[in-house]
Amino acid sequence: MASAISWFQIPCSDFARGKRFYESVLGIALQDMQAEGMRMASFPADPMKGEISGALVAGPGANPSAEGTVVFLNGGDDLQAPLDRVVEAGGQILVPKTKIEMEGAGYFAMISDTEGNTVGLHSMR
Repeated sequence: MASAISWFQIPCSDFARGKRFYESVLGIALQDMQAEGMRMASFPADPMKGEISGALVAGPGANPSAEGTVVFLNGGDDLQAPLDRVVEAGGQILVPKTKIEMEGAGYFAMISDTEGNTVGLHSMR
């Protein structure tokens, strides 16, 4: 098994607001996808390079929650850059940039997105 994760989904109650939040915080463009009865937009990734992606989803059964499984998204070269955009984009910082006390593990932070989901961010700096 190359990775324990093969795909993730982050639920949104307001799809456009959620999409704007992640595009703004991560400095990326999410790609709208076709899905029966759902609105979806995928995070950029190249599966040919073994990169793992996921999507924002809105529709039946996509219920945002601050509890349960937490997805950690790539915070780029320096975690502080996306963290500096969280509040302006409408989210909250729950845990600020924190060093992981394991050699070479980098840093993490926890945020609440505009939909009420708790999401982690990770980077090496």
